[in-house]
Amino acid sequence: MHAEGWASRACSDPIILVIDFSKIEGEEKAKTLAHIAHCCEEWGFFQLINHGISEELLERVKEVASECYKLEREPGFKNSKPVKLLNELVENKSSEKLENVDWEDVFLLSDDNNGEETMKEYRAELRKLVHKVMEVMDENLGLPKGYIKKAFNSGEEDNAAFFGTKVSHYPPCPHPEKANGLRAHTDAGGVILLFQDDEPLKNTIVINTGDQIGVLSNGRYKSAWHRVLAMPDGNRRSIASFYNPSLKGTIEPAPELLVKKVEKEEENMAKYPKFVFGDYLSVYVGQKFLPKEPRFQAVKAM
Repeated sequence: MHAEGWASRACSDPIILVIDFSKIEGEEKAKTLAHIAHCCEEWGFFQLINHGISEELLERVKEVASECYKLEREPGFKNSKPVKLLNELVENKSSEKLENVDWEDVFLLSDDNNGEETMKEYRAELRKLVHKVMEVMDENLGLPKGYIKKAFNSGEEDNAAFFGTKVSHYPPCPHPEKANGLRAHTDAGGVILLFQDDEPLKNTIVINTGDQIGVLSNGRYKSAWHRVLAMPDGNRRSIASFYNPSLKGTIEPAPELLVKKVEKEEENMAKYPKFVFGDYLSVYVGQKFLPKEPRFQAVKAM
């Protein structure tokens, strides 16, 4: 995966900072919190080691995902729309590129269709992890403990927020210069937990902040553009889990983050409107791969 805007200034190659999540307790807590805050503010991405999910479970998850693709998904992908369209371009010797489809196979999991026991166990562990990550964000932003979780659950304890998992595979593409693995986009929701191939580090969980964390933080935390490149070899795997607000939830910048007395009046303004997440999602579906500012303009007018 490639993300614009999160390369280290000391390195020309895109990287994601590695955080030892076990150190949020103990002598190195302050330093660890500061590193996470920096990642959220500068890039909107960081990856966790020692995150509390067992190596044994993660290995099982990889095996289940790979077997599912090979046995159930791969035959269908060979006859999919992206494959047919790419074949047409090549046969016609066209110089054009596939612009409106992605070289990606996807299926979704939620609490309602969780059937496979390994994935069920994995998602339960992820839910615990995302709650801890959001509490870290609360603390770094100076918000009350549980603020983000409560906002996403429409003020309820923990049964309104949506928690879904997207299992993606990116098969080898015979003409990667003509296709996108996944077009550049930001994520519509809240906190995304990404488990992917063992590069550069094995069994890490990548965290990225979605559009709604950007709103709640009043722009302090980034919702970064990212994309997946089509590649000529390998079969890459990406399992992304999304902790999103309830569709009926109202999202707005946290009042605690709006400075009341400043020299410049514009610094005292909320950078985002107040809106219902379901309305934002309906706009996002049609504008996912377009600049995100018009999405907020559209939802403000609703």
